[in-house]
Amino acid sequence: MTATPASPSSDKRVLLAAPRGYCAGVDRAVIAVEKALEQYGSPIYVRHEIVHNKYVVQTLEKKGAIFVDETAEVPEGSIVMFSAHGVAPTVHQEAAERRLATIDATCPLVTKVHKEAVRFANEDFDILLIGHEGHEEVIGTSGEAPDHITLVDGPDDVDNVTVRDESKVVWLSQTTLSVDETMETVDRLKEKFPQLISPPSDDICYATQNRQIAVKQMGAEADLVIVVGSKNSSNSVRLVEVALGAGAKDAHLVDFADEIDEAWLEGVATVGVTSGASVPEVLVEGVLEWLSQRGFEDVELVKSAEESITFSLPKELRRDLRAEAAALQEKQ
Repeated sequence: MTATPASPSSDKRVLLAAPRGYCAGVDRAVIAVEKALEQYGSPIYVRHEIVHNKYVVQTLEKKGAIFVDETAEVPEGSIVMFSAHGVAPTVHQEAAERRLATIDATCPLVTKVHKEAVRFANEDFDILLIGHEGHEEVIGTSGEAPDHITLVDGPDDVDNVTVRDESKVVWLSQTTLSVDETMETVDRLKEKFPQLISPPSDDICYATQNRQIAVKQMGAEADLVIVVGSKNSSNSVRLVEVALGAGAKDAHLVDFADEIDEAWLEGVATVGVTSGASVPEVLVEGVLEWLSQRGFEDVELVKSAEESITFSLPKELRRDLRAEAAALQEKQ
């Protein structure tokens, strides 16, 4: 649905956040699965959900992808793809032991954090990793330097942190966190460890930050904010929190339009709509259509940034696609 300026006569309107939806890392990962299925045929095994979105996973399953929790579930000699969240080095070792052909779809921005962890561990720093316990990205990053990394799960966890040498401490973070909460955690850590070093560049990804900024602008005006995204998507869950923090009276996370409760619209004039970084636009269009049928036909764009970043496909896939293209050229 195309955004149009709100009609002055209408008291019902939708504020549509921009940017929203797919980030470059998610786009790359989803296309990688689709290209791998075209190139090698099904099944392509994917360790964990390629991205945290129910609809995307279901769509790729229909095309022939098989999602598994552990590398051990992949038959020996098969192809396995690692998700956008990244994996620990031990997972690469397990894959090699099972003679699996691997395609690494780790988001390049997550890979950057992995490289920072390895570098600081090699310099014998204590690394304080700000993130959520049990999240795949945190497990993967921690696995790069398990003897040097301590997880800090939010500001309230700071009191529990101990280090070997207060002059050799650095913080890193999961890429999909709330910017505000992360900086609150960093401030608390700096109070405790005044010599704490920051990473060379911000670890929270550009897309996470941009989506949160747009929601802050929108949330201040909205009676209700609907965030399209899955419950296991960290960045989507954060958008609900950011909306409420920005002044929205109510905010909810839904995978699909049919999960919206009509009761949420009671007394509501302005609905904000956005989506997490792993959400295809078709799901947002479904929500806008649902709202339109209930009188919310005017859609106003709330734009906070332009995004033009793209990432190339995983190197293993690029290599085989190039080889195929070269073979076809020779035949001609």
